[in-house]
Amino acid sequence: MHYSMGVSMKGLAMHDTTTGSANNGLGDGSRATRFLSFTLGGLEYGLDFAKVQELRVLKALERFASSGEIIGGVAVSRGVIMPLVDMRAAFGSTPTAPDPMTDVIILRLSSCVMGMVVDGVTGVVSLHQDQIEPVPGAEGIDADYLIGLAQLGTRRLIVVDIDRLMSVRRDGENSARQVA
Repeated sequence: MHYSMGVSMKGLAMHDTTTGSANNGLGDGSRATRFLSFTLGGLEYGLDFAKVQELRVLKALERFASSGEIIGGVAVSRGVIMPLVDMRAAFGSTPTAPDPMTDVIILRLSSCVMGMVVDGVTGVVSLHQDQIEPVPGAEGIDADYLIGLAQLGTRRLIVVDIDRLMSVRRDGENSARQVA
């Protein structure tokens, strides 16, 4: 059973796509996990919604520029100074000037609070573990942050472990780890 319910975040209507009850029909009583879905470079990703502190429009944050390619400076939100990681640059695309759809996902990670700049937030989805398949061909690449792929109707969601993704280090211009 599928149903969709409007959820208001950041002043925008988004959809909470849930798949049935807390029981996945297999009788094991497993619960669904909620993921925040967002777009980046034309692909849709999902991260554990429990890690999301708040959503902000990039233009609404007081921020200070940085000369770094991936670190887009720092921002102040609710009195907390945090780094802004521009995931558009981290994933290899050239970031354009922010438009009204450019969002910042403020994350409460195990090691810090930080902002993550993405093309746009698309909603919240609930997935059971059996709905997430391994990423084909991921065995040969250094991408331990990839949890898997989820198919939701016509949508394909790349599910990531945001703590691991944000711990990826770039040692040099030519040694960046491959990202999905």
